[in-house]
Amino acid sequence: MVPSPPLETESSGSSAVAETESVPADSPDLADFERLQRRLILATLLVSAIAVPATALIYDLHIASSLLVGGLAGALYLRLLARSVAKLGNGSKKVGKFQLLVPVVLVLAAARLPQLELLPALLGFLLYKPAVILQALTDR
Repeated sequence: MVPSPPLETESSGSSAVAETESVPADSPDLADFERLQRRLILATLLVSAIAVPATALIYDLHIASSLLVGGLAGALYLRLLARSVAKLGNGSKKVGKFQLLVPVVLVLAAARLPQLELLPALLGFLLYKPAVILQALTDR
């Protein structure tokens, strides 16, 4: 009778995959990710820098300041999300949820503070999305 080769179990196969998926800190992929992260945050701030004065000209400074606060919250959200995604290669298996506090705090602040308007603040928060789309179009 010929002995059969040992079967790989799921746990032994997944540990081999986990070892190959972990990215060293000095890898070129991580450097590319950090460059992309900086470009996205700068693009978000640039879109906000264009939208806030345009809003101030069309509406008033009160609404423009709410848009600015929302835009800065969107940039902070993007930064926290990128930091959470960067931790995925270092042994973490899921994305953290800390960045989800940013829109919650923004809504609570807009509800409590009379200086902040809710709708412009939320629209300012969403200004990171056009920045991501612009970045995707320029990377083609």
